Parts: sequence; structure tokens; C-alpha cells
Amino acid sequence: MKVSIVGAGIAGLSLAWALRKRGVDVALFEAGAIPNPISSSFDEHRITRHSYGSMPGYGALMPSAFATYDQLWADLGATHYLPTGMVYVSRTDDEWYARGAVELDRLGVSHRQLGRDEIASRLPMLRGDGIIGAFEAGGSGMLFAQRIVTDLARWVGENGVELHPHTRVSEVDPEAGTLVADGVRHDADVVVVAAGAWLPSLLPETADRLVPSRQLLLYLEPPAALAKAWSEAPIIVDQGAGHGAYVLPPRGGTRLKIGDHVFTRRGHGDDDRIGTDEDVAAVLGAANAIFAGFGDYTILERKVCYYTVSADESFAVEPIGGAGWLLSACSGHGFKLGPLIASGLADAIVGARDAAGVPDWAAGR
Repeated sequence: MKVSIVGAGIAGLSLAWALRKRGVDVALFEAGAIPNPISSSFDEHRITRHSYGSMPGYGALMPSAFATYDQLWADLGATHYLPTGMVYVSRTDDEWYARGAVELDRLGVSHRQLGRDEIASRLPMLRGDGIIGAFEAGGSGMLFAQRIVTDLARWVGENGVELHPHTRVSEVDPEAGTLVADGVRHDADVVVVAAGAWLPSLLPETADRLVPSRQLLLYLEPPAALAKAWSEAPIIVDQGAGHGAYVLPPRGGTRLKIGDHVFTRRGHGDDDRIGTDEDVAAVLGAANAIFAGFGDYTILERKVCYYTVSADESFAVEPIGGAGWLLSACSGHGFKLGPLIASGLADAIVGARDAAGVPDWAAGR
């Protein structure tokens, strides 16, 4: 069997890895380099965690997601994960901890509520005014994304995957399992489209439900007085009236990063990656709301990335035509669950799993 994969982000690379481990011939096509420095997967660090709050279906998948990453570390010969714990801060909802504790207990993940004195001493970078409650959860940490896709690209290249970097796919025929790249037709038994924000261009019928969303992250240098506190900090999720910010500390050789979980639902994967004032406004607003003395921080980089988002933020992993699959993470869940979802799809492709059940499983239903 031969499978062609369009897109070499975490989804496409993970699928190439999973298929090769099952003995499948794989051709991987990517419009840029492999890995692609402008792809959303090429980032310093990403959050992984067990708790999923309003999306318990994904919480139920996370133990398997962590286990699949352990399999990947064994193959890569390196562990690109740092357990840091995670602190959830609420400025609007005093029931957040009670709801989260139910899921964490079900998963057997440690958690505890934080008092105001501990928040002030341990997390002096946060503005204390407006905090209603906070709790800490284990089973969470940072995935070093750029290192993961770089090592995955090396592994698949060394293990027989046919790599086609700087090769733009212009046409996909999911009935025949073929594609056209740079004017050349490539035949396979199955074709998988894992093209992220370029997906609507290849499969226009998905454009109304899988929408590219231009997002902005800020990389920051904290003031010297807070450098030690930040070097020991957990991941922080801060929920306020006008923001849903996530903050990754500068640990393990990375920089301090903040983003806001607000989808713009605009743009296209081919657009520039230059962070404008419009791009940065929401994240700056969140940073000012949660960081004490944000004016003392230095902005190192405005990083633009693209997610493909759906109304319910679920993965779309679906058969298309007679010989095709769609593989799309929706919002920022792709890195947490990418290798697990790819492994499930690989099982379906080789007949080791019922393909009919994959869409609901991947969507956390």
C-alpha cells in the first residue's frame, strides 16, 4: 500500500511516522521546507494537559495522547516535553475550580486550590486585583514543538518516507487517490489532505466549516526583577471578562509567550506573517489585564500563525471519496493530540480499526 500525505505539519509528519511503523509506503508533500518554518507547527512550545473543561471527550483521550508521545520519544531518541504543572486563574467565574476538579478526579490527576497569599508570592508577575480564584493541576506541561517537528522530519526521512519539500499540490482526487504537485501527477492507494490553513484551497467544499484563522502570539522578555519567578513558573491560563489568555514560561531554552484564545476567522495560509497593530491588539489587551507592570516587558517578536477552526473546535478526520481522508485539527488542539489522532487514522487506513468510527472518536464524541 502507498499513501500520499499533503502537508508536513504535526498532523502530516505524525501520520507519516505512524504509517511507516505499520509498514506502509508514504509520500509526503509540503509547499515549503520540511519542516516549514512558517507553519503553525514550527513554534517554540505548546501546552499539553489532561483537563479539557468544556470538552471532556478530549480529556478522556489525553492519557492515550501522552502514551503515544512516549512511543514517539522512544523513536526520536529524545523527550521534547517538560512537565511544569498548570495554574488556572479566573477573574470572572468562581465555579471554575469545582467544574475542573470533577474531570481531574475522573482522570486521577492531582489538583489543588491556591490562596491569595500563595498567588502573590509564587506568581508575582500576575495582577492580583480581580482574581476570583485559582487552582493548580498536574498532568500538564510544555511540548517543544519546533524540536518535535524537526526530529520527526529527520526520522521519517531516515525511515523511508518519500519527501517532496517545496512542492505545491494544486489538485487532489480523493476518488482515485491521486494528486497533482507542480504539474506532475502522483498515484497512490490513499491520499490524505492534512494541509491546515491551506485546506479550503484544496477541498473547497470544506470552506464553510473549516475556516483559516489568523492568530497572533507575543514573545516577551520579562523585567529582570521577575526573571527568577518566570524561570520557575508553571503554564498559566488566565480567564477574564475580555480575554482567555494562555502563557507559557521561558523554560527549557524557550522565550516567554502569551496568546489569547480568540479566533479571528480571517485570512489564508498564503498571507504574510507580519504582525500588525490590528493583529496584536487583543493579545496586548490580555497582557495588560493579567501582567503586573506589563510596560516593563520587552516585546521580542510578534508571531503570526494560522489555525483552521470549526464551530466546536473539534478535529475533522473524515473519509472523502473512495480513496481519500481529510485530517484537520481545529484550533490549538493539534499538537496535544496530533500523534494519537494520526495513529488512529493510520490504523483505519491499514484496516486495523473500523474506519466508520474514526470521525466521532477524533472529534471527542
